[in-house]
Amino acid sequence: MNNASGFSFDMSYCGPPVVPGEIWSRWNFEPFLLVGLLVLAGLGYLSLRTSERLQQVSFGAAWTISVVLFVSPLCALTVSFFAARVGHHVALTMVVAPLLALALPTLWGRQLRLMPALVISTAAFWLWHSPDLYAASFAHPALYWLMQFSLLASFTWLWLGLMRGMPTAAGIAALSSAIQMGLLGALLVFAPAALYLPHFSTTLAFGMSPLDDQQLAGLIMWVPANLPLLALVLWRLMDALRQGPETTK
Repeated sequence: MNNASGFSFDMSYCGPPVVPGEIWSRWNFEPFLLVGLLVLAGLGYLSLRTSERLQQVSFGAAWTISVVLFVSPLCALTVSFFAARVGHHVALTMVVAPLLALALPTLWGRQLRLMPALVISTAAFWLWHSPDLYAASFAHPALYWLMQFSLLASFTWLWLGLMRGMPTAAGIAALSSAIQMGLLGALLVFAPAALYLPHFSTTLAFGMSPLDDQQLAGLIMWVPANLPLLALVLWRLMDALRQGPETTK
């Protein structure tokens, strides 16, 4: 299927763009996805059944949110709206990733070097939201899943260090991550024209222009996406003050 701009959605993982009136009929019951989610649930149960309650709850919450992100009609909405795709990525990196980090073994992340995690997560976020690479993610399901896994893995790695690393270093890294995400959001909000070819006509059926969609996506990156990181900055700052100067070196 091609949209009015000539962009093809024939290989889009979440199918063609959704239109008003069919949103709630667009659940994603793709067999490999469902099997994968069930396998992950089983592996999580087996590996965490003797773990602390916080780890079990965190994994359960991460798994449940993942089901919503990939099975619900949100998957189809991300084909029509850039803002929905950005919201999907924000939920993955700012909600699912920290929950997975909390579910990992307690000792993980204590000696983690934050700079590589910060650089790789930042690079992944910017690269997958560059117009050309973003458009390429619609070309084949393998590219779609590469985007999802690279974002989730890099930000889980980052959050592991942010929550369990040295307080001062973690606070600086969290603030740096918030700044880069806010900068990308601001660039999208103030861009004079729509940049993302897949959405040049997919939003029109909902009465929204491609530029309005892009600006909404930028606002999501600029404000809601930064709230978890800024909360963590405050928490790690308080942690550093509480622990004393010898732990912040």
